[in-house]
Amino acid sequence: MNNFTGRKKDAAPLEEAFQELLKAYRLEGKFREKSLIHDWSSLVGKTIGDRTQSVFIRDKKLFVKITSGPVKREIQMNKSKILRLIEERYGVDVIEDLVCL
Repeated sequence: MNNFTGRKKDAAPLEEAFQELLKAYRLEGKFREKSLIHDWSSLVGKTIGDRTQSVFIRDKKLFVKITSGPVKREIQMNKSKILRLIEERYGVDVIEDLVCL
């Protein structure tokens, strides 16, 4: 009997259990917000990520403090594209707007 066959089957129930736990404690939204903040640099790329000083969410708005004027303009021009990416990866109800500081 192979010990590895059972482990793969355990992974899916563990993920499902985690999702159920988030739902039960109504933490799904907060978890997705924290994931988005953590993943910001990988979502927008190294150039923008390197020029991002801080990222936070308040009242379903994603606030991003950028240290470069040209990068800030680039984000503002591609705002709808970035919001679409966020919706695809984290869900429709996580962020409603993106604000550059």
